[in-house]
Amino acid sequence: MEIGIVGLPNVGKSTLFNALTQGHAASSNYPFTTIEPNVGIVGVPDARLARLTELFNPAKVTPATIKFVDIAGLVKGASEGEGLGNKFLAHIREVDAIVQVLRLFSDPDVVHTMGHVDPTRDAEVIETELILADLQSVEKQIDKAGKDIKSGDKDAKARLEVLEKVKKALNSGKAARLCGATPEELKPLALITAKPVLFLGNVDETAIGDNTPHAETLKKISAPRNAKWVVFSGKLESELNQLGTEEEKKTFRAELGVTETGLEKLIRESYQLLDLITFLTAGPTEVRGWTVERGSTAVQAAAKIHTDISKGFIKADICKFADIDRLGSEKAIQEAGLKRSEGRDYVMQDGDVCYFHFRG
Repeated sequence: MEIGIVGLPNVGKSTLFNALTQGHAASSNYPFTTIEPNVGIVGVPDARLARLTELFNPAKVTPATIKFVDIAGLVKGASEGEGLGNKFLAHIREVDAIVQVLRLFSDPDVVHTMGHVDPTRDAEVIETELILADLQSVEKQIDKAGKDIKSGDKDAKARLEVLEKVKKALNSGKAARLCGATPEELKPLALITAKPVLFLGNVDETAIGDNTPHAETLKKISAPRNAKWVVFSGKLESELNQLGTEEEKKTFRAELGVTETGLEKLIRESYQLLDLITFLTAGPTEVRGWTVERGSTAVQAAAKIHTDISKGFIKADICKFADIDRLGSEKAIQEAGLKRSEGRDYVMQDGDVCYFHFRG
């Protein structure tokens, strides 16, 4: 599953992407620096891995991951093909959720394509373009549903009812996800504004924190849109990435009074935005976090490790991370009767520590 990073040009999207991946995405003071999307696989911060590493002393530690896609900057008129409009819209349709970067920092050396900093206006510009693009799609789908009803398609009437709900919401300036339809009803329509959204406010390094005027602005933008929000400082994250050791980074954070950076919070919130959970495997070879969608079964989780494990699935030995953390060893877990065997239809829980038995 993928999260698309979107925003107007020069708001800090590529800086964010570089910080996420510690890579080298193009970043400069020009619109459309990013034309083709950059894709990065990002490890999810998880303190449970450190604890399991203490207990199992593995040769390797691998976190769960999430995929971010840095999409070209959008401009007003994108729904009509302005800028990289059609290409932008095609890329954003492919992702599962959206992080919209809003510029809240002032810098005379970095031009704002709309003249001055105004995150509320910027959010509305992007939302309007996405709504207009969805309206075009909905109107085409309504025409098709009408034809399908006449030809005897039994499902077309229900689909048309959902489409009419969506059209009403879009015409009133609201995203499709706010129309009152369920996510299951909206999914087949493949609408951009049906995707979950997180607003990321890119601030000066002196304005970080969740109790600042910038944070209040983000709350006001996010609340009516049923969206999450995170305060982030691209400049701070860039400076952190330039430090050599984790100890230097820790010292720098302490000086700023930062316990969790905006980047770490973004990754965690993005993971939740996609409704993902992590199950864990642990042993002398590797301690690892694995990503699955909430509601996944044991056999589906086994397939994340290897298809052969799911095909030959026998059972899963499972204990809760909280129990192994508290008792300190697999042996103690077993003696306390806290390790259990589950079948293929068991619904996985976040923090399950698993060992899968399978026929080879």
